[in-house]
Amino acid sequence: MKFASPDSMHFIWGIAALLAFLFWARRKRAADLQRFAESSLLRHLIISLSERRQAIKISLTVCAIVIMIIALARPQWGFQWREVKRSGLDIIIAIDTSKSMLATDVKPSRMERSKLAVKDFIKRLRGDRIGLIAFAGSSFLQAPLTADYNGFMLSLDDLNIGTIPKGGTSITSAIETAMKSYEGGIKENKILIIITDGEDHGGKPIEMAEKAGADGLKIYTIGIGSADGELIPIINSQGQQTFLKDRSGNVVKTRLDEATLKSIALKTGGSYIRATSTEFGLELLYDEKLSKIEKRDIENKMAKQYEDRFQILLIFALILLCLELFISERGPADQQHRLNF
Repeated sequence: MKFASPDSMHFIWGIAALLAFLFWARRKRAADLQRFAESSLLRHLIISLSERRQAIKISLTVCAIVIMIIALARPQWGFQWREVKRSGLDIIIAIDTSKSMLATDVKPSRMERSKLAVKDFIKRLRGDRIGLIAFAGSSFLQAPLTADYNGFMLSLDDLNIGTIPKGGTSITSAIETAMKSYEGGIKENKILIIITDGEDHGGKPIEMAEKAGADGLKIYTIGIGSADGELIPIINSQGQQTFLKDRSGNVVKTRLDEATLKSIALKTGGSYIRATSTEFGLELLYDEKLSKIEKRDIENKMAKQYEDRFQILLIFALILLCLELFISERGPADQQHRLNF
């Protein structure tokens, strides 16, 4: 036997509180009766009450409640083998981990805001598989496609600016890694979401996007940052905050390249969204685009389907409650005995 909702068994501790209440109520009733009349008169007034029958009624009620709590935990025994189908989308998210993502034009920073948005996005998924790519000057499959959202979250939490040692930003590499991740799998409805400021140092992201589109990969781009440019805060060797500089000693400014991101999305039939601190765009993307894509069967397997048996316990509890209603607190005249206080 197993329980489908074992957490419900915690309500069993409420029985102790119920018993304490019943004991208190019994003592209070006895005290009230003693205040109502003299002891000699009280014996004649309540002579027909049966302590034994009262105890039986209370026991039946408590047992019925215990059985109902066990039923709430959904006991199961016996099973059948049934085919279980799981349908959904395959979605890979590529997050820019270059130093430009330290910029704070989107609070608290581009990187941290991106991770928070992805966590909110995960809450929308129902059976979809999701993967994670980290990219800077090169790219790496941080988490392969999986329906284990908790495992994905762990990989997401590990993501930081130092994940990819090679500096710079290569959107081309991120697209290429996503294409390899889908190799040998589906040929259509392959989805890649790229979160970046759009700056690509070398490479040919638009040409790579065109190749990806021909291979059935649809790319959606999320542009994060300011088009006007933002300084990149870093911590120097003395532990002080300063700003990133180039080899000539000039302060580096990172700018959002919307034109490139729009072109990448256009080449694959995807779309571009500009992220802000208040509305990042991932949830909008899922509601307006991804949720309308026809989902495919991701997994078919045979699984044990256990049979619920809580109905049996509920019937038994109902019988006990009915018995409690039909039992009188008063005993037969020849078996009457007085309450002891």
